[in-house]
Amino acid sequence: MCRLMGFASKNSSSFPNLLGEDLDNFLKLSLEHPDGWGYSQSDTSQESAIKFREPIPALQSTHLHEQIDQNSDGALLHFRWASKGLDIKESNSHPFTYGDTTFIHNGSFAPFDVLEPYISEKYKSLFEGDTDSERYFYFLLTEIDKHGFIQGITSALSFIKSKISHSSANMMIMDHDYFVTACRYNQDRIPAAFAQDTDYYELRYKEVPSGVIVASSGWDQGDWTLIPNDSLLIFDRVQQNVTAVLID
Repeated sequence: MCRLMGFASKNSSSFPNLLGEDLDNFLKLSLEHPDGWGYSQSDTSQESAIKFREPIPALQSTHLHEQIDQNSDGALLHFRWASKGLDIKESNSHPFTYGDTTFIHNGSFAPFDVLEPYISEKYKSLFEGDTDSERYFYFLLTEIDKHGFIQGITSALSFIKSKISHSSANMMIMDHDYFVTACRYNQDRIPAAFAQDTDYYELRYKEVPSGVIVASSGWDQGDWTLIPNDSLLIFDRVQQNVTAVLID
C-alpha cells in the first residue's frame, strides 16, 4: 500500500512551491511507507514522461530534493509499502511510464497477476517488475488504446469492480492532455497495519492557480476537498478545468 501525490498546472511549479512547509508533513509518511519511492514528470514541453525511483524510504534518499524541487507543469510522487510477498527493488517501485503517460497506484489485486490475461501483447513485453500495480498500468493503457483516455479509464475501473478481487484501485495517471485521479476502494480491506486509520484510502484535492494538486490522507490537509469513493477527478490540461465524475 502506498501514498500518492500529484499536480498539474498551466505554469511550471513544484511540490515545494505549491505546498511550502506543509510538504514536510507529507514526506514524513515515507517512513511508514519505506519500501521505495519515486517521482515522475509528464511535462508538456517534453516528448516523453521521465521518472526516478529508488527502493528506499524517500526521506533517506540523497536524491529526494534534487527530484521534487524540479519545476514542471505536471508531476507525480509515490511512497511504497510493499504488498506481502512482493520484492523491494527499483523495478517494483512507482511511478511507471510509457510515452508521455505516467502512473502511480495505492492498493492491491489478488493474485498480483490477475489482470495479465487482459493486457495487450504489445505491453506484456514491457514488464520490468512483478507487481500488480505495473500490470494495472498496462491494463489501463490497453483499455485506453481501445476507448480513448477517459473512457478507457472508466472501462478499466468498471471491469475491476465487477470482476477483480481488490482492496483499492486508487491511482493517478497523467499524459499531456489529462491528469486523472481514480478513487475506488473497499473500506473493509484497509491493511491491518493501518486499521486505525479509517481514512487510509481517502484522496483529497486542492485547486491551485491554473491547476490542481491531489494527495493521499495521513497528514493535515486543512481545507482540501474530499474525492468521493467510486469517482474520478479529471483535470483537463488543455482546457484548464477540473471535473468530478461518479463511475460505475
